Amino acid sequence: MTATAEHDLLHPSTPPCLHLLSAFLAMEPTDSLIALARECGGGRVTERVQRFIWDHCMVECSTQAGKLHAPYLKKFLKKLIAEVELNCGDVLDELYEHYAHFMTSLKDSDLERDNARVFKSISFLFPDGCLELTSCPESRKLMVPLHCSLNMLEGDTGCSVWPSSLYLSECILSFPDLFTNKSCFEVGSGVGLVGICLAHVKASKVILSDGDLSTLANMMVNLELNHISVETNMSETTEDPYMVKTVKCLHLPWESVSESELQNLKPDIILGADVIYDPICLPHLVRILALLLNQMKLESKGADGSVNGYCQGNGNGDKFDAFLAKRTDNSATNAGSKKGSMAFIATVIRTIDTFDKFCALLDSANLIIKDVTETLRPSNLLPYMQSYDRTAVRLFAISCK
Repeated sequence: MTATAEHDLLHPSTPPCLHLLSAFLAMEPTDSLIALARECGGGRVTERVQRFIWDHCMVECSTQAGKLHAPYLKKFLKKLIAEVELNCGDVLDELYEHYAHFMTSLKDSDLERDNARVFKSISFLFPDGCLELTSCPESRKLMVPLHCSLNMLEGDTGCSVWPSSLYLSECILSFPDLFTNKSCFEVGSGVGLVGICLAHVKASKVILSDGDLSTLANMMVNLELNHISVETNMSETTEDPYMVKTVKCLHLPWESVSESELQNLKPDIILGADVIYDPICLPHLVRILALLLNQMKLESKGADGSVNGYCQGNGNGDKFDAFLAKRTDNSATNAGSKKGSMAFIATVIRTIDTFDKFCALLDSANLIIKDVTETLRPSNLLPYMQSYDRTAVRLFAISCK
């Protein structure tokens, strides 16, 4: 590769450097970063690639975010220096000096704090020709900073970024017309990523909920990081000209929420990401879904037997097909049009018995479930994220029978 060609590749807005920078900000595994660094250098981590990493990842990102996770940086620098030395290359002095600083300032106990909360940024990268997606920003990149946990499985699940929340966010950004001007309610909102994407595509109302107060507090931090005003069930929001949208956050323990607490929500769309992994919680979740979906059904049922303008039909698939068909029907996106209420649940099916129990509970509650993964397959907006296996996630639509 010529020096000119390599220079063209090393612009932070051009792949693969854009992918390297995005992976760094998302705190992807260090092996992924090294692989992307090699790609930037045409197979080797050249001095020019090291300079890009120092200027754009280490210096510029540190100035912007101010709270890069030091143990992660130390691990990355160690791997990067070893990669360059293995190929008999020269390591930039700045990289050596920064790694030496971490060696003397970080203790082993700091590296073992797997439950630490950190700041990372999820960058959704829109492909060329994305003008048909109204969610595509002019820069073709939507960066979402998040305060979250590094430990997904032990004691801090609500503050972790789960794969199904990434998938559901990709769906929202890929099919914005399904959510624009719609009232959306999410159960188990975690870090708030899905709600931030709903605000981006201009849902008319966004209500996020979680049963854990610590998770709820962290979620509100993330909304404010993304310039979104927060309204809670404890206090009204104040107008802030620097905030682009207002999102309501509710403390909603599934096991104790009453029908009266849900009756004023009236969402057009209910969403959930990785919320069916615990069989103990499933009856409470299904009760909430049934109350919200049946509430909308009863209130919107017309004299002709239609629900929100959709004929109910005899087959279970009719309402799903009608609902999904609206994304190709321009008239359906007009402000004020009212379509059938629907729940979208994205999940990784980890235990088939748990999923079967969920389906049985839905059937007992007079709800139907349909796999719409192929119908609503989103664009790959996270091409740099090798730790995210989008093929493992399934998307289900739930509605009243």
